[in-house]
Amino acid sequence: MSEVVDNILSCQKAAFGYDGHIVVRDLSFAVQRGDYLCIVGENGSGKSTIVKGVLRLINPLQGCVYFSQDIKTKEIGYLSQTEAVKKDFPAGVSEIVLSGVVGSMGLRPFYTHKEKEMAGDTMKRLEIFNLKGRCFRELSGGQQRRVLIARALCASRKLLVLDEPAAGLDPLATQELYNLLAKLNHEVSITIISVTHDIQAAIKYASRILHIKDNQYFFGTVSEYIRSDFAKSFFTNGGVENV
Repeated sequence: MSEVVDNILSCQKAAFGYDGHIVVRDLSFAVQRGDYLCIVGENGSGKSTIVKGVLRLINPLQGCVYFSQDIKTKEIGYLSQTEAVKKDFPAGVSEIVLSGVVGSMGLRPFYTHKEKEMAGDTMKRLEIFNLKGRCFRELSGGQQRRVLIARALCASRKLLVLDEPAAGLDPLATQELYNLLAKLNHEVSITIISVTHDIQAAIKYASRILHIKDNQYFFGTVSEYIRSDFAKSFFTNGGVENV
């Protein structure tokens, strides 16, 4: 009896780029429900382009991208690289977190009691409920990142897509963020796709890795990645045993 695979996202022979210029080509991978996929690679390799293509912020130049029927693009929790480094939102924490539900409100102008309750529960889960009355720009970098992830969680309890979520954070805040994402993935079963330049963190926390390099790519489990030439090329000792 064959195993049923529950893919939340499938990308088949896709090419992504801008103005007809292909940045990433012939890309095929799938994200199963509950996965924690890290997309890694050097600067300029196309990591953020893949995210934009998957989210249909840019259309695939070739191939196809499919989501499972219960996932609507506007309901995906997304933290862009630009938002991740922004520090000057002139809004309060509660207002920003609640804004995550806007994509599912349609023409309704007001938040429901259920939506406000969900935002409060989300802030409690991310340990920022005590900050709900604070102005976003007064917070530390780590606190701001938790607020933005809380907003993304209000948009979707199924899939989070994060583009360099640790960008600009100090080492302690970075570690706290990685631990938070791992907790959401394991305890709440949220599927996570995260772009990162930190391959060591990807190996530690992810369940699968997509590594882009020189118009080629690796996609597979962390244990498969550790044995691959893609991983070995990033470590001068020829392996990742000490990671």
